[in-house]
Amino acid sequence: MAYRQKTKETDHSVVEFIESVENPKKRDDAYNLVDIFSDATGYDAKMWGPSIIGFGSYHYKYESGHEGDAPLVGFSPRKAKISLYFAPGDPNREELLKHLGKHTTGKGCVYINKLADIEIDVLKKLITQSVQYLQEKYPGA
Repeated sequence: MAYRQKTKETDHSVVEFIESVENPKKRDDAYNLVDIFSDATGYDAKMWGPSIIGFGSYHYKYESGHEGDAPLVGFSPRKAKISLYFAPGDPNREELLKHLGKHTTGKGCVYINKLADIEIDVLKKLITQSVQYLQEKYPGA
């Protein structure tokens, strides 16, 4: 059976999705993040799957033959924390994360509780660095 990509760009409304976020503070942070990501990337916000707000896109292909499309960067205001999505494999990410503020990291995500916990200027650098890294790694992104 061939792999089917679960998270694809959709036509769903970013505003409708943000309005469905129950926590009003998280909703405000999500609107602010849309502005920050849009300003930093020059791309409009698009929904990817049911819950990721992505900016730009690139086509990846792994040595295994697995390929697909993904947003260059994005975020998701989840119930527990806000997930920030940056380039997987970016070797410069760790240095910037030291200056980001209160966060935790997962395999490909950075998790924050709220925007007030982090340095917005560092977030903007993480976003632009991530986009540059992916555009160099995947020309045409």
